[in-house]
Amino acid sequence: MKQFFFALAMILPATFISFPLPVVAQTFDYPTAKRGEQMDDYFGTTVADPYRWMETNDTPELTAWIDAENKSTAKYLDSIPLRDELKKRLTEIVDYPKYSLPWKKAGKLFYFQNSGLQNQSVLYVIDEYKGKIDGARELLDPNKLSDDGTVALQNVEVSKDGKYLAYSISRSGSDWNEINVLKIDGNEKLADRIEWVKFSGIAWYGNGFYYSAYDAPKGDALTTKNEYHKIFYHKLGTAQKDDVLIREDKNNPLRTRQASTDKDEKYLFITESDSTYGNSLFFKDLSKADNPLQCAVDDFTSEIGIIEVLDGKFYALTDRNASNKRLVLIDPAKAQPEHWKDVITQTENLLKNVHCFGGQFFVTYLKDAADAVYQYSIEGKQQGEFPLPTLGVAGFSGDKDEKEFFYSFTSFLYPSVIYRANVHAPGNESVVIFPSAVNFKTDDYQTERVFYTNSAGKKVPIFLTYKKGLKKDGSNPTLLYGYGGFNISMTPNFSPYRLPFLEKGGIYAHTVLRGGGEYGDDWHKAGTKLQKQNVFDDFAAAAEFLIKEKYTSPEKLAVNGGSNGGLLVGASVTQRPDLFKASVAQVGVLDMLRYHKFTIGWAWATDYGTSEESKEMFEYLLKYSPLHNVQAGVNYPATLVMTSDHDDRVVPAHSFKFTAEMQSKSTSKNPVYIRIETKAGHGAGKPISKRIDEQADIWTFLCNQLGMK
Repeated sequence: MKQFFFALAMILPATFISFPLPVVAQTFDYPTAKRGEQMDDYFGTTVADPYRWMETNDTPELTAWIDAENKSTAKYLDSIPLRDELKKRLTEIVDYPKYSLPWKKAGKLFYFQNSGLQNQSVLYVIDEYKGKIDGARELLDPNKLSDDGTVALQNVEVSKDGKYLAYSISRSGSDWNEINVLKIDGNEKLADRIEWVKFSGIAWYGNGFYYSAYDAPKGDALTTKNEYHKIFYHKLGTAQKDDVLIREDKNNPLRTRQASTDKDEKYLFITESDSTYGNSLFFKDLSKADNPLQCAVDDFTSEIGIIEVLDGKFYALTDRNASNKRLVLIDPAKAQPEHWKDVITQTENLLKNVHCFGGQFFVTYLKDAADAVYQYSIEGKQQGEFPLPTLGVAGFSGDKDEKEFFYSFTSFLYPSVIYRANVHAPGNESVVIFPSAVNFKTDDYQTERVFYTNSAGKKVPIFLTYKKGLKKDGSNPTLLYGYGGFNISMTPNFSPYRLPFLEKGGIYAHTVLRGGGEYGDDWHKAGTKLQKQNVFDDFAAAAEFLIKEKYTSPEKLAVNGGSNGGLLVGASVTQRPDLFKASVAQVGVLDMLRYHKFTIGWAWATDYGTSEESKEMFEYLLKYSPLHNVQAGVNYPATLVMTSDHDDRVVPAHSFKFTAEMQSKSTSKNPVYIRIETKAGHGAGKPISKRIDEQADIWTFLCNQLGMK
């Protein structure tokens, strides 16, 4: 069953910190951004926030500034001859068929397919699946929901009987979703429509489904703080106003909650969280309407997710008392942690995921940031390793009651390929059902996993992908990518968008940092709150390794990251400008004193802490907050900041304020530009046409700065 869980200015002895105006004339003619007089007091220290006005969307002043910035950036990028060539090559490379993992329901087989350059992938169904991938018909084409591809599918769930498809859509990249229902036979759209859905699954039960939503926002829907998440049950054929409220918590407005049901619809599971780490678990036996909701865990100190229900018992993956996670068996009659029984115990490697097919567990471990898969019995006895083609990542889809299952595999030079396999076939022979053919000579390139020493003295992996025959003479243009946050693991992945960079002789360096999830929750916590600086120090250590080993040099090294990775780039650029020639910060968290005041930002406090919780935490955040550590007279790397007007995850004000401050104080010969996408959000669901334009601009900027002709 599916689970849904969702810089270096010194603090002065005086109690006033401001943003002094530059004393040297700017090299570039940037649009002028008004500086306001806003001052904020934090534990007796006054901090200026001259661009507070940028936090309010759709004002004439902000609209004019955005328009001027976009024109300035477009003029600069259009002047680089390389751009047309890169866009043409990107379009060629992206134009290949792409498929999702198929899944079964009530004798039907469903999967997504993109013919190549379709803005959104199309959902197909084989109505009577008999082991062959043929006879598929189009079920739902999101490209028909808008003229420009900016309406995207976010979630799809098929009812137990295979009669209905509930699907959620997002407009212009917003996290706000709308749920609709389709009758699968005949592709008939029903009148059911659910609004103001956010951070929600769709959990079928009987003639309806559970979902999560907020009340309609009273302020700006793209910036207003999200509070009072609720779970409802919707019965088909009824209006949303008649939906049954299942759970809310008026005493804890910042908690989010998601509902799921098992395959047999015997149990309802509800997980709740008040941050990006740690969740509670409640469950209900659905055999009787008056059965109470029971609690298994409610302290938010660990994570737990239900993997499967077998013979009335729950199998769950948890990091409770196991930083690297373990698989446990839970008896619903005694569901508290002291009664859990280990099925697969914690090991030295992170237990990443568990799937159940045909009475067997397929267990994925993360070994030095790459997947290793093993087959286990239900009792927890290892049966053998499930072979993978190379260093990479595998995904699985199947049913606990069926022997056949599907899996995908991908890596840096290995586009996603979909296989069919059988639990009991000799050697688990796999058959390719959806191949992948990219217009790129993958055999001319290689990926190596090398180890660098991070700032704590630990050997950790960095994946390097480049053209064979590389000379380590310090002259290679290199892009270093990282994330380092929220227990998220940076593992091998394929992206056609980085291939032109490799073709031009570039090195793509993909590194592991503390704060991520590659080595379990202890590794994650070592890069959070008062230890967040460890992440930036690790990133600098990775850069220094690449330079020391003569893969590249500071004049040939660029950095890139998005969201929390955008924070990583912002902090790295302001702390160690000497290490990099260029940087691209995408949808970054850049104002660490105010990030928690918008939409879902409050949930990130587990990783970051907030400027209001203590003097110590405020001072720590101020030391690395990218916005607050831009200084005049520093030779910063060339910087491209990227955001979107409908980003309601990390609101664009972060990028606006940081760019204005950088442009205000920049005295270097390196440019600072911002690219503001319209009708787009944090990234999910962005149409391919917009992605190609965006990536063409990124690589044009980087290749130009790194001297790649």
